[in-house]
Amino acid sequence: MLALALTSTAASAQGLLRNLGERAKQAVENKLGEKVENAVNDVLDGKLGKKDKQANKEEAKPQEEIAAAQPAAGNAAKKSVDTGYAKSDFVPGDEIFFEDDFADEKLGEFPSRWDLVDGYAEVGSIEGRKIIAFTDDGSGAVIPLMKEQNAFLPDVFTLEYDVFLGVPGDYTDDRESGSNTLSLVFGNGGAIDNGNNECGTVEFYYRGDGSSSIRWSIMRPDASNYLRGEKELGLNDGFSDYNGQDNPLKPGEWNHFAISFNKRAFKGYINGMRIINIPIAFAPKSFWFKHSGNYIYSGVGNVRLAQGAVPLYDRLASEGKIVTYAITFETGKADLKPESMVEINRIAQLMKDNAGVEFEVQGHCDATGSDAVNDPLSQKRAEAIVAALVEQGIASARLTPVGKGSHQPIASNSTDEGRAKNRRVEFVKK
Repeated sequence: MLALALTSTAASAQGLLRNLGERAKQAVENKLGEKVENAVNDVLDGKLGKKDKQANKEEAKPQEEIAAAQPAAGNAAKKSVDTGYAKSDFVPGDEIFFEDDFADEKLGEFPSRWDLVDGYAEVGSIEGRKIIAFTDDGSGAVIPLMKEQNAFLPDVFTLEYDVFLGVPGDYTDDRESGSNTLSLVFGNGGAIDNGNNECGTVEFYYRGDGSSSIRWSIMRPDASNYLRGEKELGLNDGFSDYNGQDNPLKPGEWNHFAISFNKRAFKGYINGMRIINIPIAFAPKSFWFKHSGNYIYSGVGNVRLAQGAVPLYDRLASEGKIVTYAITFETGKADLKPESMVEINRIAQLMKDNAGVEFEVQGHCDATGSDAVNDPLSQKRAEAIVAALVEQGIASARLTPVGKGSHQPIASNSTDEGRAKNRRVEFVKK
């Protein structure tokens, strides 16, 4: 019995050491990733002098640091597990300047806040949600209706939209098969002219049999060439670069696509998972959606475009609170969406780094719906956020959940953008 106990203890200790080793290694790699990104920014901004270069040279010892963090021989995990695909660092911009969920549009009409680039499109509905639908032969292209039609994107922006992905075999129409591509196209500031003024595309290729993929072609800053890549995203292991657990696509559900651009860094996400990561890219000035193929059950919903992203501590220091749109919930529920954990983890880290900070966690709604629904729902959502932070190791005594309903709007509820700004979470310093 003593021998068995010692053996069990040794096995537990080895498991603990493996976990500690993996955590240490991940921490080192994350830190190194930050150094690389900062170094790129410094070089391009002309801020890296000889003294800084020498300091970086002396400080950065990646191989030695990684080796020191490695667990004992025989316990090392594969590189793919360490870097993985489960990275999610998307944070929506702070200032929403275009949002359209098509809720007020009439089915069958062209959406009022968009312009037609090519082909055909109209307001449709999938699974009870309105979308820009590419019907008939499935081809068309649309662009947001903006004052500066060819140059409306700022230097720092985030773009989000939803796509419903049917389960293979759900639809019986014979047009569900074949090649189909839903493209997010970026313009370089010139007139939209048969693709001559494009500076990048992110293409979601899909078929009725589930053989989906995401492909991208992003222009370099000097416009000399493109960076291209592709990931297979099939709905089964036979088609996918991912296994059944880490595949970001959700068949039979709405899938959330997101783009983040920060002066030169271009990143793309599906359901919170980072798929595209290009450190130096051409700064796009506009975008439009384009569909080609014969798949009639396609379209784009819930489009949101936002500007800027201010660091959390800077927001807290300047305003005494953090207003965020990165914590979202299932419609009409207090269930946090998985991508919300990115922002919750950032808040948790801020509180760990600043032990004296305490927050009143406020849930805010827009004016859609009655107070009888919004008030208790906003309270439950605030409580769900607190519960998630407590799970991250934050003492519950430092957090007070308060549901504000729709009683404290910060924008007009008569526009989509205004309602989007009012649907928010605020961390108010106590």
